Amino acid sequence: MPADDAPPTSDTEPSVAGAAGPDRMEQVVNLAKRRGFVFPSAEIYGGFRSTYDYGPIGVLLLRNVKDAWWRSMVQLRDDVVGLDAAILSPPAVWEASGHLANFSDPMVDCRNCGARHRADDLPEPDTCPTCGATGSFTEARQFNLMFKTHAGPVEEDAAIAYLRPETAQGIFVNFGNVLQASRKKPPFGIAQIGKSFRNEITPGNFIFRTREFEQMEMEYFVPPEEAPRWFEYWCEQRLQWYIDLGIAPDHLRLRAHEADELSHYSAGTSDVEYRFPWGWGELEGVANRGSYDLTQHAQSSGERLDYFDQATNERYTPHVIEPAAGATRTMMAFLLDAYDEEEVRGETRTVLRLHHRLAPYKVAVLPLSKKDTLTPLARDVLGVLQPHFMCDYDETQAIGRRYRRQDELGTPYCVTVDFDSLEDQAVTVRERDSMAQERVPVVDLVEHLRGKLA
Repeated sequence: MPADDAPPTSDTEPSVAGAAGPDRMEQVVNLAKRRGFVFPSAEIYGGFRSTYDYGPIGVLLLRNVKDAWWRSMVQLRDDVVGLDAAILSPPAVWEASGHLANFSDPMVDCRNCGARHRADDLPEPDTCPTCGATGSFTEARQFNLMFKTHAGPVEEDAAIAYLRPETAQGIFVNFGNVLQASRKKPPFGIAQIGKSFRNEITPGNFIFRTREFEQMEMEYFVPPEEAPRWFEYWCEQRLQWYIDLGIAPDHLRLRAHEADELSHYSAGTSDVEYRFPWGWGELEGVANRGSYDLTQHAQSSGERLDYFDQATNERYTPHVIEPAAGATRTMMAFLLDAYDEEEVRGETRTVLRLHHRLAPYKVAVLPLSKKDTLTPLARDVLGVLQPHFMCDYDETQAIGRRYRRQDELGTPYCVTVDFDSLEDQAVTVRERDSMAQERVPVVDLVEHLRGKLA
């Protein structure tokens, strides 16, 4: 059995994973860059503010977050179908939805330092967080958050198009198409994952608020009288999803919006919030949007966007319950909550205790030595595992250092091929959280790991 740092003894107190102070934020940001989760966009040119590139490990984690959402919202249900609508759309869509007139934030400028801020997001309403000046703000003015561009060779008003600030409108304008193609009837949902763009006044807190991000949204169409019940149902379901994937329940809360926070179309909205190092922040909003969206698009387009119930001989416009989550900020919450440090043999071990569904790599194959005698067998083991799991292969540095690297990546299991493997055709499987090791025959390895990662 290859040497590893011994598991913590009974008198070792591992630190508690999860939300913490500013130090935790700095630790996770440093880890994210060092291990290839997230890079500043266009860094060699000095960076491009509020955009990030997802590296070899980050792209796997983000994909797993989206896959876990899709699995829960679409794959495991028979009342939800998927959609992938276009990012570019004509002004008529956003005029009907109200975004051209109302999708704005109040913006103020500091006369002392020139910094711009969202007026409704200031820690102290009359104090500039950049320079500390008091009473230096201009009057608040509304700033539309949509990105405008031109579609076609000529920049003219007729060619104006918008990058979508949310994925929801693509669902609403396709309601009739999906209804006809899927043969679903209310209650049913349409789910979508995709890029959205918002020209945020004050982006920040790493990947929490950026101008380019991914959303995971579902519009659930229900008979009007059933809307309150389904709203409560989806609030409970969406909160539980984060808990099931490993976030500590005391780091989450469901917060109902006050009356003055509600959108003009909302009959009720609740946010799933996470306790970030800077305080509570929204991961996901669940809104009872009523019939507003379908009604607006029907009136503006002249197309019918309602439903005829043959059983009751009734025609109605469905009400909509919308769970809408940010994929990138959700990834950030999972990183923060999974990050842990513990003392092992007088040294600090950093480990991401990610749920195995989210872990970028499920298994790492580690030959004990780079010698030609071991490499062929290690490659064979990798070939056996790759059709079943996302795997990493690492033959550099001492085995202890490689274990530590996989701990920081959140890899649940390491498979070590050693010189005994040449004789007994077995490998050592090391578990991330406990560091426990067991010997497993190569012929049983896939089923053994499949049982662990089910």
